[in-house]
Amino acid sequence: MRTRIRAGLLLSSSMLALITASDWSLAQEELPEVKVEAPKEETPKPPAKPAVAAKPAQRQEAVAPRRVTAPKPAVASKPAAAPIRVAQPVAAPPPPSPEQIAAQAAERVIQQTRAFDQQRDFITKPSGANTYEISHEAIENMPGGTNTPLDKVLLQAPGVSQDSAASGQIHIRNEHGNVSYRINGVLLPDGVSQFGQVLESSFIGSLSLLTGILPAQYGLRTAAVVDITTRVPNSPGTGSIGLYGGSHEQITTPSEYGGVIGKTEYFVVGRYWANDLGIENTTPAYQAIHDHTAQGKAFAYASTLNDDSSRTSIMTGWYQAKFQIPNNPGQPPGFTVDGVGPNDPANSSSNLNENQYERNIFGVIAWQKKVDDWDVQVAYVNRYASVLFRPDTLGDLVFNGVASTVFRGAFTNGIQTDAAYRWNDRHTIRTGFTTNAEVTNINNNYALLPVDPTTGNIGTTPFGVTDPNTQWGFLAGVYLQDEWRLTDYVTLNYGLRFDQMWQFVTANQVSPRINFVFKPWETLSIHAGWARYFTPPTQSTAAPTNVSLFTNTTQQPQVPFVSPVLPERGTVIDIGANQQLVPGVDVSIDGYYKLAHDLLDDGQFGQALVLTAFNYEWGENYGIESGIKLKHGDFSAYGNLAWGRQRGTNIVSNQYLFSADDLAFLAHSWIFTDHAQTWTGSAGIAYLWNGTRFTADMIYGSGLRSGQLNLDHVAPYGQVNVGMSREIAMPGDKPITVRFDVINLFDTEYEIRNGTGIGVFAPQWGPRRGYFVGVSQKL
Repeated sequence: MRTRIRAGLLLSSSMLALITASDWSLAQEELPEVKVEAPKEETPKPPAKPAVAAKPAQRQEAVAPRRVTAPKPAVASKPAAAPIRVAQPVAAPPPPSPEQIAAQAAERVIQQTRAFDQQRDFITKPSGANTYEISHEAIENMPGGTNTPLDKVLLQAPGVSQDSAASGQIHIRNEHGNVSYRINGVLLPDGVSQFGQVLESSFIGSLSLLTGILPAQYGLRTAAVVDITTRVPNSPGTGSIGLYGGSHEQITTPSEYGGVIGKTEYFVVGRYWANDLGIENTTPAYQAIHDHTAQGKAFAYASTLNDDSSRTSIMTGWYQAKFQIPNNPGQPPGFTVDGVGPNDPANSSSNLNENQYERNIFGVIAWQKKVDDWDVQVAYVNRYASVLFRPDTLGDLVFNGVASTVFRGAFTNGIQTDAAYRWNDRHTIRTGFTTNAEVTNINNNYALLPVDPTTGNIGTTPFGVTDPNTQWGFLAGVYLQDEWRLTDYVTLNYGLRFDQMWQFVTANQVSPRINFVFKPWETLSIHAGWARYFTPPTQSTAAPTNVSLFTNTTQQPQVPFVSPVLPERGTVIDIGANQQLVPGVDVSIDGYYKLAHDLLDDGQFGQALVLTAFNYEWGENYGIESGIKLKHGDFSAYGNLAWGRQRGTNIVSNQYLFSADDLAFLAHSWIFTDHAQTWTGSAGIAYLWNGTRFTADMIYGSGLRSGQLNLDHVAPYGQVNVGMSREIAMPGDKPITVRFDVINLFDTEYEIRNGTGIGVFAPQWGPRRGYFVGVSQKL
């Protein structure tokens, strides 16, 4: 900001001096004429003479005006010719330096880019949806700051509950998955793992969590939309490098830099992350057994101005990680395998050596154009994602009767086009389409033990089978939406969306959307709406399994049915309000109900941290969310509380994952889904005092479901985190920031999962108390 002010002042003063010098020079050149004209105007003219007779007198005055006329008024007019006094030479200001010229040019690029950002936001405006904003400053105000993973950042929003990494990390409004991620208005395609670990908090400029009645431009994953706007430099060149670590052998090295080159604005971030608590601990002990992780992340963004009405942007992200699968000690061996003696390490569940490898790469090229009343953005996007699970073959056979090497890879290419047209003062039309093609490769190699079909005796010599699957899939969608300002207080948003899928099944749906926004006064907004949603399953989780390979083995299912996974079709109503009580204090409340046909759910049905999809024939989801935000000077605080339920009945796909008794019960009974949590809460506070920032936040959960058929739930829990940070001036103008954080301040021992419930394979506990310190240097 200071750079912009100095540049502006220098430019303004330079122009002012040039104008002053130019005016003075012009006054000197015209001065003799001023002296001649002044007497001419004041010389008395005899009224008896015609005007023509005055011409000789004028010529005579022009020769010697002072000697001929010399009237006193003419003498009195001399002070008016005072510009003679400023005849002193004025030094011209020095020309701007090359650095100043470059800074001024960079500032113009930054301002033009901000204007394009506003136009892009207008294209995909989420009219009528619930919008919860998390700014970059709010992330900085969390204990850990931008070292906080994205899934932990989202836990501070209303209705977002915590889960294990194996079960998707977070759930929004008690949905399993069904969350889409957008960066700068571009929808990122599905992969084979959650985006929460892939995306990096430090590149977030602002984040909007969209729920409720989404306008027609938002499709496919509709429980929530995580809409991210990337950070951009506030000056021609800025960045930082840092080091952060502490308990659980954690160390991470964040770095970032942004700037302007020519007409291109850019921003890049990178991070290495390692610790001994990569996934959740299977016990309440402080140290997990075999749980190390090493991860690398990078993100880059660039925006180039083509001309005054268009720009081209590129984004790319990279993520690669290795996870040790944590061991659950004390488990009894379940099977006998040739070559394994009573004292063999394979008979100890603490000594297993299972590992999982993940990779994600995505890229986006977007072109944005403004023509009269049209704003358009066209984007090409691709993504490659893969997961490889390597078992402890002998140990997994001893404890589970199966050892599976699992590979899932998906490569996606897509095009997204969005446009907004200002028809008139009352109507804004939005339209667009998306399409993508995905090829998914799934290869499962199993080591199994044979079972005698007559006696049921289990053999001790393992053998292998392979179940490969390759699928090309296509998704396409088109929408038309009108934002209609009925009055100055009421806005109606209505539209249609059509989606088509060609994957393991072929299906489509027309989805109408409608909502109202009523603002009786500036500080109150009331919204209500109704929508139909169409949600295809993630292709990698919907791949069928060849259950015939498991006949007469330790993996033979009780029910050998593999009906295909179907898309979910939902009807949602939502009503809520936002009120500013006084400046700096905002409260909100929202209620929703969803009835779904073929409700999608996922579960972990094996050692590998991969999910497999299935459908409940019917499902319902309902709840209430409330929140408050406070901001006053250097003090800020927030609090959220949500109550919700999700239930389902009758399994209609991938039935082989369930026992015959469970399927019979579910055919006529409703049960809670395993990720349904009744009460969810979060709160936070931050205060800047004498240059030191003090922060604290907390999460609360009444417990996820557990027990057979999810009939029970784990105990309620709460976790409190605190932190402090301070920016310290250093010689020169590049300060450093130091921070200290405590995660789980009260060292609360709590279970996220206890290893029971549908699609839950192992127990997971929350982190024990950890101490972390960090330092970062601005560049």
